[in-house]
Amino acid sequence: MTTITRRTVEYPADGLTMVGHLALPSGHDRRPAVLLGPEGTGISDLQRRRADALAELGYVAFAFDIHGGRWFSDPEEMLARCLPLLADPDRLREIGTAARDVVLAEDRTDPERIAAIGYGTGGAVALELGRAGVPLQAIGTINGLITGRPGEAAHIRCPVWAGVGSEDPIQPAAQRDAFAAEMQGAGVDWRLTIYGGAGHAFHHPLDELPDQVLLPGVGYHEKHAARAWRDVLGLLGECLPSSN
Repeated sequence: MTTITRRTVEYPADGLTMVGHLALPSGHDRRPAVLLGPEGTGISDLQRRRADALAELGYVAFAFDIHGGRWFSDPEEMLARCLPLLADPDRLREIGTAARDVVLAEDRTDPERIAAIGYGTGGAVALELGRAGVPLQAIGTINGLITGRPGEAAHIRCPVWAGVGSEDPIQPAAQRDAFAAEMQGAGVDWRLTIYGGAGHAFHHPLDELPDQVLLPGVGYHEKHAARAWRDVLGLLGECLPSSN
């Protein structure tokens, strides 16, 4: 296994002190980088492990924060924080830009090779970076099929992959159709994977959420969780290959 370096990074965004997890591959050369955004509940050990796994594959990986270090176990508190965020593309962009600035400040980062991957609210952040015209090599969003302001998807200049569960009540068929129409209308190179039988946040094992109160339609799907991660790696392998 590749030896990686991990460190916690505090940085300002959205009026908060964010607490992110930076994972660096072995060596001293410049490497492609991946921004990894969390779901609406906030950054977790699962996201940190995903960043570590990406570093083992040769990426500079930054699991960024969206709530100032908080994890929301109460869905009402989470929604009170996330819904205003999701309704304000400029705030999402500020959060994403601050995370990108952390990655750009890292000497190991190749500034010309950065991708953004996110889950739920973190996926909306990744999409808004693209809609803002931020140069990225790939965007991936899982359970975060949020449509943007009219015309702004035309600023996306990289492939977009999205994944969603077929039984997700938070991202239902109408939302998927609206997202597809937005991407297609803007001429984006896009793909949508629908995981049959999966609900919302199907990628997060429930045994890691002992105190979490779940919204209806939220549930773990072991097979599709593994498949979605392989799809993320496939996107990166196509658009942001690492030599490791």
